[in-house]
Amino acid sequence: PRAARGQALFAGPRRAMKPLRGPPGPRLPAAQRLRPADVADVMRVQAACYGAGFLEDAALYARRLSHPAHRSLGLRAASGHLLAYLAAYGSVQGQITPLHGEFVQHPAPDILYLHDLAVRPDCAGQGLAQALLRAAAVQASECGLKHVALVSVQDTSAFWRRQGFAAAEPPPGLDSYGAGAVYMVRMSWLLGPPCWGSAK
Repeated sequence: PRAARGQALFAGPRRAMKPLRGPPGPRLPAAQRLRPADVADVMRVQAACYGAGFLEDAALYARRLSHPAHRSLGLRAASGHLLAYLAAYGSVQGQITPLHGEFVQHPAPDILYLHDLAVRPDCAGQGLAQALLRAAAVQASECGLKHVALVSVQDTSAFWRRQGFAAAEPPPGLDSYGAGAVYMVRMSWLLGPPCWGSAK
């Protein structure tokens, strides 16, 4: 996760995002599913947002965006430039993707795992992160994924607790994110909309 130049997180923003209550503003672009062809754009946003220790390479992201379990999303400007992205996939509780790790397909996924969320620095504060989270909630509903999980880093666990997440048993691979990383789960996502906006 990155400095105040922008918003970036392995599911934990450096600066707390204000909950979005209601539909997105009319100027927000619609989230689109990311494809392997988007990797170069993802790398540019990632490089603008993350410190060297958190950068994941293009070949790895190309494999992730080709993976059948991926549910990754991006937001583009009218010009076509990528403004923000969310790397996510269907998983199971208690399993994460370690930093620099591969997405893994599970035969019966029940959780949408949020691996990485980044917003281009010059677009911070425009509600793009919340728009991606709202779109992720829609995907979870459509795919029958009842829960959502993430790794909170850089002291963002209080923010995620306000969103309905709770710390869970540390899974294998958590130490790859460094000291202070917390595995968090929001159960029964579909029983109520996240506070960043309705899933419908």
